[in-house]
Amino acid sequence: MTLIKSISGIRGTIGGTVGEGLTPLDIVKFTSAYGTWAVNKTGIKKIVLGRDARISGSMVNSLVIGTLQGLGIDVIDLGLSTTPTVEVAVPAEKAAGGIILTASHNPKQWNALKLLNADGEFITDDEGKAVLEIAENGDFKYADVNDLGKVNSDENYLQKHIDRILALPLVDVDAIAKADFKIAIDCVNSTGGIFVPALLKALGVKTVFELFCEPDGNFPHNPEPLPENLTALSKEVLNKRADLGIAVDPDVDRLCFVCEDGNMFGEEYTLVAIADFVLQNTKGNTVSNLSSTRALRDVTEKAGGEYHAAAVGEVNVVNKMKEVHAVIGGEGNGGVIYPELHYGRDALVGIALFLTHLAKYGKPVSVLRSSYPGYFISKNKITLTPEMDIDALLLKVEEKYKNQPHTTIDGLKIEFDKEWVHLRKSNTEQIIRIYSEGNSETVANSLANKIIADIKEILQVK
Repeated sequence: MTLIKSISGIRGTIGGTVGEGLTPLDIVKFTSAYGTWAVNKTGIKKIVLGRDARISGSMVNSLVIGTLQGLGIDVIDLGLSTTPTVEVAVPAEKAAGGIILTASHNPKQWNALKLLNADGEFITDDEGKAVLEIAENGDFKYADVNDLGKVNSDENYLQKHIDRILALPLVDVDAIAKADFKIAIDCVNSTGGIFVPALLKALGVKTVFELFCEPDGNFPHNPEPLPENLTALSKEVLNKRADLGIAVDPDVDRLCFVCEDGNMFGEEYTLVAIADFVLQNTKGNTVSNLSSTRALRDVTEKAGGEYHAAAVGEVNVVNKMKEVHAVIGGEGNGGVIYPELHYGRDALVGIALFLTHLAKYGKPVSVLRSSYPGYFISKNKITLTPEMDIDALLLKVEEKYKNQPHTTIDGLKIEFDKEWVHLRKSNTEQIIRIYSEGNSETVANSLANKIIADIKEILQVK
């Protein structure tokens, strides 16, 4: 069993021993800490709650609601929802914060409490540490019987979220409807099965081939939207002669596409394509994390904007976007953040913007994909002994490449013209993750192997 207590939330496998898995007692403890923190920070006794469709969701939902009521906090329960929908609802409801019950792309035995601030954005590093400290100290007090919180169920945010997307100036429903797209979707039997078909209908898409859209939490495959997990969607696109395929993860904040020929558009290029469209219509800057493709930088600079890199993690990307006034940003895992709507990864707004882009482009998805710079990212890791000082090791690698452009805001990223390598130490294992990018798989792997060889050589020096 696993329980991971991080700054942005509490994630773990359901069951097991208290403190070692996401047990009912752990759920109550961390919900109590978060609720206490949120009320202390804002003075508001109201929290928005939503969940994906995983099997444990109903159980966890009941425990969280009861705990918040016990603290004297009112709950706006959105029921089966999405992470971006909860993010939209928090400021709309003038709540102290929000909790999304989802373990994102993790398998069905996992669940989590994702924690939002009053702006509907993920809590910061310092805020997360404050919540964990409250939990560790048991520093919370429950309400008397006359002061228990009330629960209001609100299932209208599906439509409210869609309405806000339709109202965006760059979303052209008429163009999408006129294109008469035939679209296959894979919603991994979670809440995307409710929200994605509803959005497509509102956008004027008449032909939708639904795969795994029953929100019962029985994931038919690994729920992370990676190529190896989307073979059924690829076959459906080909068999139904669809114009494209759309896949989302269980909480609908990651988005990727399948081309009309059955090939993957590439999750790294979800943000690139949408940013290209946004930049064609809105001058400005972009942001992605250090491990995302250089193609976003190329597209941004071509449009006359400035590209900025942030440390890995959605909250870090959002902070950098605010700092540089970015008009679009996100992460290379298919996470699109469009601040015109809200500061959070949102597959639904990503779908609307992409379909508008495709409709106006007027050519097949595969042709659109080929119009962008071609890069390949290689992902590797090197395992070290428990006594190894990883920070000291990274300093030695940095010294070796001190004359190359590099940054240490998140591990060590070194640039070699249009190629790069990013080294990050794991927070849970004695390993260094090594991401590298080049204009081909061979180039990316060669760069990774060179850095791995450098590390091994440093380790051999007494």
